[in-house]
Amino acid sequence: MLLMFHLHGIRQEKDQNLIETTCKNTPNYKLCISTLRANPGSINADVAGLGLIMVDAVKAKAKETRNAIEKLKGSRPELGNALNECTKGYNAILEADVPEAVEALTKGNPKFAENGMADSSVEAVLCEDRFKQVTSPLTVLNNAVRDLSDVARAIIRNLL
Repeated sequence: MLLMFHLHGIRQEKDQNLIETTCKNTPNYKLCISTLRANPGSINADVAGLGLIMVDAVKAKAKETRNAIEKLKGSRPELGNALNECTKGYNAILEADVPEAVEALTKGNPKFAENGMADSSVEAVLCEDRFKQVTSPLTVLNNAVRDLSDVARAIIRNLL
């Protein structure tokens, strides 16, 4: 029993080291660590699994952003054009970029996963840039999607 506990402790330590080592190779160590540690699946994940967890975080934040955009359409009609363009960008993230990354990671073709996350980051930046004349009501969410996408991309690069 003691040996099993000891081996389990060694494995957990090894898995935590993988998370830390992987996150050190990303542009935002704190975001990487907090996102991966918040997901219980990260404990037993390999690098591809950590990439999938981060892609899932991008998906969740992109959905949250798209929902916020829809709410703003009703309360801020003067931002209609910018919000409509942002909707297109977030639809691209959710309907093309994230599924492409998930499929590529599951099938062992990380280059396509990297491309999907690069595009997600660009879409978030483009959405933010649509609000040049006024203060963007989406800055926090756009920055979060961009940052998560950049971290996911960096993790995926370890597989190339």
